[in-house]
Formats: sequence, C-alpha cells, structure tokens
Amino acid sequence: MGSLRDRQVEALKAMLTLDSAGGAVKNNNVEPSWKVLVYDKTGQDILGPLLSVKELRELGVTLHLLLHSTRDTIPDAPAVYFCLPSDENIQRICQDLSSQLYGSYYYNFISPVSRTKLEDLATAALQAGSENLVQKLFDQYTNFICLESEMFCLKQPRDSSISYYSLNKGSVNDTEMEDMLTTITDSLFALCVTLGTVPIIRCPSGNAAEAVAAKLDKKLRDNLRDARNSLFSDGTSTGRYSFHRPVLVLVDRAVDMATPLHHTWTYQALAHDVLPYNQNRVTVSAGEMKKDKVFELDQKDAFWVEHKGSPFPQVAEAIQEALEQIKGKEEEIKSMKSELGLGGGEAEENMLSNLSLTDNTARLTNAVSSLPELLEKKRLIDMHCSLATSVLDCIKLRRLDVFFELEEKIMSGTTLDK
Repeated sequence: MGSLRDRQVEALKAMLTLDSAGGAVKNNNVEPSWKVLVYDKTGQDILGPLLSVKELRELGVTLHLLLHSTRDTIPDAPAVYFCLPSDENIQRICQDLSSQLYGSYYYNFISPVSRTKLEDLATAALQAGSENLVQKLFDQYTNFICLESEMFCLKQPRDSSISYYSLNKGSVNDTEMEDMLTTITDSLFALCVTLGTVPIIRCPSGNAAEAVAAKLDKKLRDNLRDARNSLFSDGTSTGRYSFHRPVLVLVDRAVDMATPLHHTWTYQALAHDVLPYNQNRVTVSAGEMKKDKVFELDQKDAFWVEHKGSPFPQVAEAIQEALEQIKGKEEEIKSMKSELGLGGGEAEENMLSNLSLTDNTARLTNAVSSLPELLEKKRLIDMHCSLATSVLDCIKLRRLDVFFELEEKIMSGTTLDK
C-alpha cells in the first residue's frame, strides 16, 4: 500500500494524462498529449506541494492558469479544469464554454458536484453549441492538501473558514457551524476514498469531534450501501482495498492545547517559526536590493528528509560534515585531473605519455558518471547552509535559545531562575 502522498499524486497524474481507465501511462516513451491546466486557488494549493512545473511539463501541461485570471483563446488545445464546484467557479466555467476558449474540456471537480450545478453546466454548453467539446467530467475526491508522505491538512493557514477559533467563538451561529462541520467531513471522506479504506472511527463525546465523526460515519455507510455507485468497490478485484481497517481517531483541539503553543528546537519547526514557510517552500531574505530566495523542501531532498526532525545543533554539524565530504570529492577529482595529465603543464604531458589508457578509463568514467549527483548534492547542501544561516541569525537576534530553555522549564515544572 502506497503512502497518502503517492495515492494523491497517482490520482492527479491519471487526471492529467486524460486516461479514461483511471491509471497512469505505463509506457514512459509515449508522447504526452499537450494540454492547458486551469485551476482555482484550492486546486493550486493541492497541486503545489505534489507536482513541480517540470513534472507538469512531462505530463503534457504546456500552460497552467488560474480559473479567474484573464485567459486567451486556444481553440485547438484540450483544457483540464481542476477546481471546487462552487457557484463562482461554475459560473466562470459556463463563461468559458460560451466563449469556446478551448478545443475540448475535461472537468475534474475537487469535491462532488451537485445535480443542480451539472444542469447549469449542461445548459451553458447547449446554449453555446459546445456540448460536443465536453469530453469528461469527474469527481476527484482530493479535497485535502498533502504536505508529506503521511501528513495532510484540510486548509491553508491563511484560510480562516475552518479553524479552532471559528469553531469556538461565541458569535458562531448554527448555519456557520454546520457548514464548517460539513467541510471537515467532506475532506475526511475524500481522504478515505483516496486511501481506499473504510476506517473504524473513534472520538470523545460532547464536542465538535463527535459531530464530525457522526457525519463521516453516515457518509461512509450511505456510500457503502449503494453497491452500484460505491467508491470503495472498484478496487476489491485488484486488491487495492483490503479488509484491514485502520482506526481514525478524531479529537478536539482543546484536548491538548500545549502542543500547538510549544516551540521545539528541531530544524523544520524553527524554519517554520522564524521564516516565511508555506506549502513546503521557505523564503530566505537575500539582503537589501536583492531578490529573496525561495527553497523547496520536499521528499526529493534527502538531507531534509533525514534531518528535518533533528535538533538544530545536530543539523549544523551534519551540514559541516556534508560540506567536508563534497570538498573531499572535489579534491579527488582535481587530483585525478592532474594524474591523467589534463592540467596542461609539461609535467602533466610527461605523465600522460606514461599512462595506460585501459587502467584509467574506469576511473574517468566513474568520475564523470558521479558528477551530476555530486553537483546536485552540493546545490542542496549550499541551500541548507543558507537556510541554516538565516535560522541562526533569527535565533541570535531574538535570543530564541533563552526563550526555548525557559519554555522547557515551564513545561517540565522546573523552578525558574530569578
């Protein structure tokens, strides 16, 4: 069973390869069909941590645009839409149909689209004479943001539509509360569909967690009851869905208020606390009159994966060790250059005349083949060196080491120094 991130990436790649069977392209040599990708803000947030621009290009996406931006007509290109089925988005999609912006349309809604909105789309297509251009329409059930292999969130931090404060403020009315609970339930249901599992749900009684659990339980049971349209039946023949059922524990944030207020001393936590950090991207200031640097911190970065949970002093030591290793490799290549007589001097020419080509071909081939990997490793370590330096500057400026020590004493109940 793949990770949550792998499952969501698989679903998005199937969407972008226009594969009617719902799977990824098996033959990597097949030329991808070129297309335009149109998404809303939610779609952008979901795609951002999972697929880079390079990966989108490999999947045939030549242009990716926001739904509500000004877009030019490209009559020959197929367009893949990836957005929420909100009233505003449906209205804009209908406008695109009327304007006949693209050659064909593949609609992928992040959460299920209602029958009323489907009828609005159908009416707009008929009125514009574009009904033959609408090729596919899917409910993708991908309404959550996967940041790591097994970690996800429901909304961006800047989105206050669902938050601890929104759920617990005194002025919240029944309609707002119901909308928030439904949104959370729909996202958790999408998570279950993506994983292909029906979990055993556990929760404490008497709070919002119980209300979400009851809604999710009903939604899962209703879907399983309809055998013909069940979202959990397609994979039984392939073995994707098994009888192993994980436990989903839903708790109210008030159960443990200390954890979100606690500032830990790990590399990832410090980068998140002291630098602009969003969707696995961290921004580092390059100084006055210079453009800020944006670094990607994802699963492809082996150093980040290994050390993101390490205490910051250990990370500094690991960076130093990695720099020394790279320096050693560079010195080895330079010495090899001299030994092979590639320096250009008289001594090198004499060495070259005495060399056996057979003896040194393997060494040279090995050095050349390892060079791209070495350069990539050097790029990543240089990036982490800049990042760690920026974090260290913030620690010194704000005396965070003293703050961390004081916070640890408070949490452990140690007597504070006067």
